[in-house]
Amino acid sequence: MTNLDRFRPWFWAATAYNAVWGAIAGLFPNAMFAWLGLPPPHEPWLFQCIGMIVGVYALGYALVALDPVRYGVFAWLGIIGKVLGPIGFLLGALQGQIPWRFGWINVTNDLIWLPVFCLFAYRHYKAGYLLKS
Repeated sequence: MTNLDRFRPWFWAATAYNAVWGAIAGLFPNAMFAWLGLPPPHEPWLFQCIGMIVGVYALGYALVALDPVRYGVFAWLGIIGKVLGPIGFLLGALQGQIPWRFGWINVTNDLIWLPVFCLFAYRHYKAGYLLKS
């Protein structure tokens, strides 16, 4: 047992969240727009692709939950997505391409997970596991 094992529940939760979110976005690309009172996207297949990407993240998080030492590198990939997602949203919102109310997605998809992922990644690195993954 390592000090990384305490993060397993977080990664199982991230797995479930991303699997559900990815499935909804992939199977029902207009649903989130309707929930926010926004018109459906002109190209729903783009949102379906985002759903598929989120589903792939779920697989990576499941691997981290199963073996944090061996697969911890996937948390680093998650951090990249969780940093770039809000940046992309801000750029789009500031240019008027994305409504500001769509930003709630960044809170639930990215910002609430980021502190835990960063703490895990820091401990994974400090323990010397990053280069062994």
